[in-house]
Amino acid sequence: MISFSPSEEQKMIVNTVKQFATDVMRKKFRECDEAGEISADIINAAWELGLAVSCIPEEHGGAGWDHSALTGTLLAEELAWGDLSMAMHILAPSLAILPIVEMGTAEQKKKYLPPLCGAKFTPATAAFIEPRYNFDPTEFGTTAKKSGGYVLSGEKCYVPLASDAAFMLVYAREGNSNQCFIIDKDAKGLEIGEREKNMGIKALATYELALKNCKIPAENRLGGNGGCDYRRLANLSRVALAAMAVGVARGSFEFSRDYAKERYAFGEPIAARQAIAFMLADMAIEVDAARLLNWEAAWKLDKKEDATREACLAKMYADNMVMLVTDYGVQVMGGHGYVRDNPVELWFRNGRGFTTFTGMAIV
Repeated sequence: MISFSPSEEQKMIVNTVKQFATDVMRKKFRECDEAGEISADIINAAWELGLAVSCIPEEHGGAGWDHSALTGTLLAEELAWGDLSMAMHILAPSLAILPIVEMGTAEQKKKYLPPLCGAKFTPATAAFIEPRYNFDPTEFGTTAKKSGGYVLSGEKCYVPLASDAAFMLVYAREGNSNQCFIIDKDAKGLEIGEREKNMGIKALATYELALKNCKIPAENRLGGNGGCDYRRLANLSRVALAAMAVGVARGSFEFSRDYAKERYAFGEPIAARQAIAFMLADMAIEVDAARLLNWEAAWKLDKKEDATREACLAKMYADNMVMLVTDYGVQVMGGHGYVRDNPVELWFRNGRGFTTFTGMAIV
């Protein structure tokens, strides 16, 4: 049976991340959104928590903790509650770390994991989404063909921190299967474009990139000859994004609830008005429902079961839920909700992107 009692380790992680989100992220998220960047002090402070490198084996410089998707969803929710742009920036190295830890060869782990365990934040990332209207994450347009090593061709977009990452994982179609390849920044044929201008997550730097017959060694195929379990990686990304959607929606709900209790009109708080009260109730229901769906998917992933159905349902539900809840957040505040001085408009912009954030986070 699923247990709803977190372990002592999980309690410690959640409390630590929640404190950081409250004391640091919530105090700077509007400033970062307006500036379009996150200060190195914030990122390095988050890096000191060891969230991204905790599952790296001790022999490679990490803490050696067992990887848990459920624990990852707990911390991802709290980080996204603090701010989605910061959360994705802080966890971007996990896009490379987790696949290598779980599926990389001994040589890949030895080469790529130790440099990510330094005292300061070290960027790494993954390229998943493709800039085409019929993009299908079950069948990539980016191709990998064996020719001595591998030759990759295609285009990617929404790649976090691509300009600064020393290496990245690129998802591509090889024959009849989706696989993952490690590409160093100086690889011939890899071209990183200008920074994208997005409606939301404005503080997170994302980029388009082109793979023009990009040649890489055969040993850079994740997992070597055995390849990677793409389905599991996709599901780990789905639960990560669903957890982040819950965090964003929870922030909007809590802010709207408190505002409705304190905002008086005609001698009573607006929370006493039936229309507002029903809206807040729907917000609370949707947040909890999305969280529980996601916990089930993460729980199955931790049991090493196929959680594709559960992860897809959780992701789809969370995508719809975060739009509803953040939209209600704007509505509860009336005209004030559309003003940039209030955070609900930022959460609405960020929430709208979850349907397109596929592959941009992993836990």
